[in-house]
Amino acid sequence: MNKIKVLLLILSNISFCYEREILLPEIDKNGFLEKIIQNRRSIRDYSDKPISLKELSYILWAAQGITSKEGFRTTPSAGALYPVEIYIVVNKVEKLETGIYKFNPQKKSLLKISTKNIITNIYEAALRQDCIIKAPAIIAIGAVFDRVTAKYGARGTNYTYIEVGCVAQNIHLMVENLNLGTVVVGAFYDTEIKKLLEMQKNETPIILMPIGHRKTK
Repeated sequence: MNKIKVLLLILSNISFCYEREILLPEIDKNGFLEKIIQNRRSIRDYSDKPISLKELSYILWAAQGITSKEGFRTTPSAGALYPVEIYIVVNKVEKLETGIYKFNPQKKSLLKISTKNIITNIYEAALRQDCIIKAPAIIAIGAVFDRVTAKYGARGTNYTYIEVGCVAQNIHLMVENLNLGTVVVGAFYDTEIKKLLEMQKNETPIILMPIGHRKTK
């Protein structure tokens, strides 16, 4: 078979595939949730304005808030094992001291770990990304893989990463709803971040999300 015949065969197969393509109905983007999803963007530049404790509360609820008497949360979790742990590095949050905190979903509270100002240290450990040093607060999403792998084996690692992705998207959408800005940061030195946050031995940092008011041009 010569090259021309091969090319024609390939083109005919492509054409056949496209003939089976089905166009979907148009989306009405005027609804509340549709607008939030439409407008969601990664924002890396923040103003000096502090975020409020109430805004932080909404964001943490979106990340891991409990939504039922059974203890189910705002994000899906394999086997409802909830391996995610949320840390907050506070720089400029109204009514909160500068320092490191950990979110307790059961009590809807923050556990104060330290009053150290580690923003500059986080900045260095995250490869000097400007969005880190400018942020009034940084949410660090960590995970305890053993909680899931103990039941699901190696597959539990995948399930944990899936859950972290769901948490990050919930944070993104709530931040957009509050007219704030955030971005997912995955480039950092794991060991350094873990040490700075004073994480438990079985906890692994996975994502950093700086949060602040969008800087207007």
